[in-house]
Amino acid sequence: MQVETDELLTIQDLVRWGACRFIEAGLHFGHGTDNAFDEAAWLVADALKMPVALIADYGQCRVTASEREAITALLARRVDERRPSAYLTGRTWFAGLEMIVSDQVMVPRSPLAELISDGFAPWIDPAQVGRVLDLCTGSGCIGIATAMHLPDADVDLADISPAALRVAMRNRALHGLEERVRIIESDLFAAIDDEAVYDVIVSNPPYVAAAELESLPAEYRHEPQLAFAAGESGLDLVLRILRDAPDFLADDGLLIVEVGSAAETLQDRFPGVQFTWLEFEHGGDGVFLMRRQELVDAHADFAEAVAGS
Repeated sequence: MQVETDELLTIQDLVRWGACRFIEAGLHFGHGTDNAFDEAAWLVADALKMPVALIADYGQCRVTASEREAITALLARRVDERRPSAYLTGRTWFAGLEMIVSDQVMVPRSPLAELISDGFAPWIDPAQVGRVLDLCTGSGCIGIATAMHLPDADVDLADISPAALRVAMRNRALHGLEERVRIIESDLFAAIDDEAVYDVIVSNPPYVAAAELESLPAEYRHEPQLAFAAGESGLDLVLRILRDAPDFLADDGLLIVEVGSAAETLQDRFPGVQFTWLEFEHGGDGVFLMRRQELVDAHADFAEAVAGS
């Protein structure tokens, strides 16, 4: 980004300049923003140590030479490294909450945030949710947001990656949830207490098929591949979750899983299974819900699929 920047005098000048550079470079957006101008505003705000919500109000304020240097350096990294902005700033937001991130975890961006903000209503009475498991938790964003929106619920965060769980631990501390949120290193349900009974099991597991993984934009390659790769079909982990979840659900419990681009493959694999596919007011898809009895009824199909995979 060898461009003269001395004439960039205001915050708005720098946002506009950064957005134009992002567009010229053909960057991909999808890790917290969906366009170049919002992405530039996020990075400018971070460099200035100010809330991004104030960018518009203070857009005509002039920056100092040292501030301009810090901002343009950060914008240049976004172009040169193709690294998601959340990794450059070390934080992002999920369900209205700040979350710490590093390249040891996927950047939070799930439509599940909308469901969590509603306390999983109308699918279950939020007042009846006493215990929740966030499986494949990564940064812990789903489980921690659940604990914040359901202040009477206990939440377990489980992941196979010790590095990811260290990030989850930082987010737990950030929101003061040490007493209600437990962290468990586990390969899916392997290390979950056999006696555990959850009202809700929610998961955003790896679901990207091998062929799709190779075609992802450069930004996604900074994220841990463990968070994406799920075999040839993208269903390797999802099938295991479907098979084993009934053993850990309350009688009226819910399993909620994001499968994203693997949704059609999953439905085609089990044409006789009634998945409830959720719709979201603020966008997003590929999330199914099943009640425990529905899982039990289809258990033979799921077990056979796991055995054959």
